[in-house]
Amino acid sequence: MEPEHASANGRKRPQPPHRSPHEVADELRARIRSGALRPGQRMPTQAQLADEFGVERAAVRQALRILHAERLLTNLSKGSPATVAIPDRAAATAGPAAVPLPTTVALAPRVAAAFAAPHVRIDALCLTSVSLTLAIGEPLRRIHAGELKPAKVDVRVLLPSRDIALAFPAPAGPADPAGADLLHRRWLAQRNAQGQVLRHNLRALRASHGVDVRVSFRALPFTPPVKLYLVNGSEALFAYYTLRRREEEIDHEQLQLYDAEGTRSMLFSFERGAGLRDAAFVEQSRLWFDALWETISTELQLTG
Repeated sequence: MEPEHASANGRKRPQPPHRSPHEVADELRARIRSGALRPGQRMPTQAQLADEFGVERAAVRQALRILHAERLLTNLSKGSPATVAIPDRAAATAGPAAVPLPTTVALAPRVAAAFAAPHVRIDALCLTSVSLTLAIGEPLRRIHAGELKPAKVDVRVLLPSRDIALAFPAPAGPADPAGADLLHRRWLAQRNAQGQVLRHNLRALRASHGVDVRVSFRALPFTPPVKLYLVNGSEALFAYYTLRRREEEIDHEQLQLYDAEGTRSMLFSFERGAGLRDAAFVEQSRLWFDALWETISTELQLTG
């Protein structure tokens, strides 16, 4: 049995509840962002943090690595406590928490930070998986460089079914069945190709690094008006698909169409450790995603 802790007045107090590395990271992240841990200040020692949170030092080290990957900590080494990063350095690469950024800018560092955990969990709901496929490139590079060493990766992706008439991309103006078919075939080819690349690149980690990888896709019976990424159960990244009218040449035909450039959609971040509102948004987003996955979605084959 774990010994009880002594309080400052010498009386015994109960052992604090066990926390996961991500819960420890959430609490420390909240202290950094609230100013309780100031820029340039040294963190408590690993022994002190282990004692405070009631965890092993290995869990503390993992939590510190997560914050270091987010550029919230510097000088992480075995010899001395880490230092809280200065604000401009942290803000430059820590992701979209303060200011929303385009998906291509904001998603990659958040996904890379997620891969600092031993068990990576990413859920995505989107029109195609192109943004996620691009974002996975950075953590894959860092895994091959020996900088990240996840043991398990679980990825679930919800995409529109090939059997529905998409709300977008769609022809602008009068009904155009031929144009709609052309746009649908191009979208379907992109959906399948990006999904296949994502699945292949992640599954390759099994052979190259012994990572336990599971990648699953399911089909939705509607066109999602938003995109959502859930990262390690602690963060929800959310963006609107904003439609624009434009002209494009597809298969030698000029088409007027309504479409959304998902890679440029502004991504908002909500984190469990950033307050009650953010925590509620993350939890409700998870419940919504799980409900779609378990009820109205169907098996998806990444074929023609």
